[in-house]
This record gives sequence, C-alpha cells and structure tokens, in this order.
Amino acid sequence: MSWSDEEIAALVEPDRVHRKAYVDQEIFDLEMERIFERLWIYIGHESQVKNPGDYYLARVGRQPMLMTRDKDGQIHVLYNRCPHRGTQLCSARKGNTGSSIRCSYHAWLFELDGRIKSIPAVEGYEGTAFNMDDPAFHVRKAPRVDNYRGFWFASLAKDGPDLETHLGESKTAFDQLIDRAPGGETEVVGDCFHMVQQSNWKVFLENQLDVSHPGATHESTGAAAQTVERDMKKAGEPVPMEYGFLSDFKRIGIDGWVKFGTVGYPQGHCVLEGYMGLRPDDPDTNEYVRRMYAAYGEKRAEEILGVNLHHVLVYPCNSVQPPLQQLRTIRPIAPNRTLSEIWHFRLKDAPEAIYRRALGYYYLVNSPSTMVNADDLFNWWKVQLGLASDGGDWVSFHRNAGQDPMVDGVLRSVPDSMSEMPLRHMMQVWKGLMTGNGSEAGSHG
Repeated sequence: MSWSDEEIAALVEPDRVHRKAYVDQEIFDLEMERIFERLWIYIGHESQVKNPGDYYLARVGRQPMLMTRDKDGQIHVLYNRCPHRGTQLCSARKGNTGSSIRCSYHAWLFELDGRIKSIPAVEGYEGTAFNMDDPAFHVRKAPRVDNYRGFWFASLAKDGPDLETHLGESKTAFDQLIDRAPGGETEVVGDCFHMVQQSNWKVFLENQLDVSHPGATHESTGAAAQTVERDMKKAGEPVPMEYGFLSDFKRIGIDGWVKFGTVGYPQGHCVLEGYMGLRPDDPDTNEYVRRMYAAYGEKRAEEILGVNLHHVLVYPCNSVQPPLQQLRTIRPIAPNRTLSEIWHFRLKDAPEAIYRRALGYYYLVNSPSTMVNADDLFNWWKVQLGLASDGGDWVSFHRNAGQDPMVDGVLRSVPDSMSEMPLRHMMQVWKGLMTGNGSEAGSHG
C-alpha cells in the first residue's frame, strides 16, 4: 500500500502505537526519507580522523557516507561514491587514504574534500561534456555539515534548522563529555563495539528510557553479580566498584526504579536522570574532583559534576552516557535490523582510575559479550517477532498516560513513577516528522 499522511497519523494514538510502525517496509522507507535523510544525523567525533587523510565510514539513512580530514585540518562529509561509475571509494570502516582519495576501479583521484584531482588518459574526454570544473564530476558533499564541540553531524536536506537548534537541550550530552574532563577535551579510545540488532530502531530508543524494564530484564544478571560479590567478600578479596553496575539491577529491584525521573524535550530528545553512585567517597574520585577544582574552580566544577543525568537520547540516533563516557549511535538497515556503534571516550587529564572505572561499565554493560546486552538484544528480537505476528495490533504505552506535567514546554515524568512518557513523546514527534504536520520540533504527547 501507499501510506497517506492521515493513515500514518492514525498509527500513533496518545497512549498506544500500531505495530505497523515497527514492521512495515514502506513505513521504514518513509522514515529514511523523512527522518534520517532530513534531520541532523551523527557522523562521528573529530578524534576519529585525527590526521590528514584519515577517514571514517558512516551511514545516513540509506546513504553511505565518508568523513575525511584534509591537509588543512578541515573535516568533510562526502558520499562514499565515485562520480565516474559509482564505485564506493572506501570499503574499510576506517583508515588513511594519504594525500588523496583514489578510486580502485579506474584510478580517478580526488582531493580529500571531494574535488576531482586527476584522471588517467584525460585527453580521451576532449570534445565531450566532461569538465573537471563541473561539480557533477566531484565527489558529492553532504548538503549540510556542522559540528558541536567536535561532534560532527550531517543533514541530507538542503534546508532546515541549524545543528544547534536541532540539538536544543540535548547539547548537555556533549557538553558533559567535554566539561567533565579537567583538560577540557575528550577523545575516542580505540574502535567501537559494532553490532546488528534484530529489531526496529525505535525499539532501541524506547529501551534506553524504559525505566520499568531494568529490574525485570536484568534481574538474573544482577543476582549473579551479587553472588560473585558475596563469594569475593567471603574469600577476603576486594570487590571491584564496577561490579555494582551489574548487582544494582537486582539490588534496586523492579519497583525501585520509580525514583528515576525522565524528561522530554520538543525535538524528541529525552533524558534519564542519574541513578548511579558515580561520586563515591574514595581516593580515586577525590583526586578527580581535586583536578576538576584546579581546572575550573570549585563553583564551576560543582556545576558540571552536579548535572543530573544518566542517558541523553539525541533524537533520532544517539544515546549518550556522559558520566560513563559512552556514546551509542544507531543506523537503521531494515524494519527489523539496526546497526549500533558503541564508543568509549577518555577525558583529558582525568585520573587513569576514573577512565578504568568507566571502561568497566563499557565492558560489563555495553559490550556484545555481556549478559546485560544479551538480555536486551534477546528481548528486542522477541519484540520484533511478536510485532510481526497477528497476536495483536497495538503496542501499549499506557503507564501514567495523560498524567505527566509539562513545564515551560518540557515534559517531565510523574514523580515516583515508571512513566512511559518518553516512549509516548518520541512517537508523537515521529508522527509530526512523518506526516509533515509539525516542524522538526514535532509535538508533545
């Protein structure tokens, strides 16, 4: 079928969403056109292309893209396609092309900003419509490219809100990844975890702010971690602080998550407020705070460290955890397949122990091999299978529906609840973007 705007709008009600929004191929194609190939989509951090000739591959909607750094230090985002015969110019996920980009098929050479540099036997083009000054024969650039504090985004739409307007209050995610560094800089460490999830991209976003799931989904993992902690204590061995990242899932319990608030901003961005004890009174943390005071002064340092957040969802593609120095980005592949990249950052001049603590979370919670990630991936796959069935047409978002207060244009979950406000909110923004009945900012739900 060909979906009309009215039919798409009917998929989203105030407290439920039709399963077709997650499984239909035509809906997915429209999402790529109207959301992922129109909004600002995350490409990568500047530290991923440190040197001239460095490149990194990314996907924007259905389009293969290439982030490069030229000899003058400028960063560019190009389509990964040779203008000659369409060959993808780079195939490795990252690397260095030297002083130019060379097409492996016919040896056309391009500058690192995409301009054509030379081609073999150019005299064969004399008397034809070929012209090296014609942009049609250069590697095409993304229509709009910009960065916020070194985090680079691209939009494939020629017009629309600028990057900072799109990011709105979600800028705090990137501010925190930098401001929490005593040296005022951050950088990617190593390569990312790279996974294909057998589920719709929206399921991933919903899960990040679904506070009713951790105590249930990850209960067994938390119980296993508690057993290990007890055994280590009996043996007189010190229990690594990082184990608490796992045992807390059991310790907090299912009902204990009512105390963790969520916030919804107009553009679809959402925040899960902090719940982990990331500032214990131990020598490593105290040394980190001392360095922050020395770098920023006590008042400013406390403002930075006092920001109350754990997850920041930058709609439609990022989940950022600044206190744990993690950034995830998703790149939808199909209605039931989503590529995710999980990056870890190092804060300049922070103690090595603080880096190691965050690295523990990266490996224990977010890596492909951890049980926490396995718990989620398994449930998301089962969600996708269930939604593809005829067992029911609607997905329920009824918890605290119609009860969440809006203050100054910002939605907040009901205090002491596990409100599904972020899930409802993101789908209302989705509806506005998909139907053209709202600006990029969408509408609250």
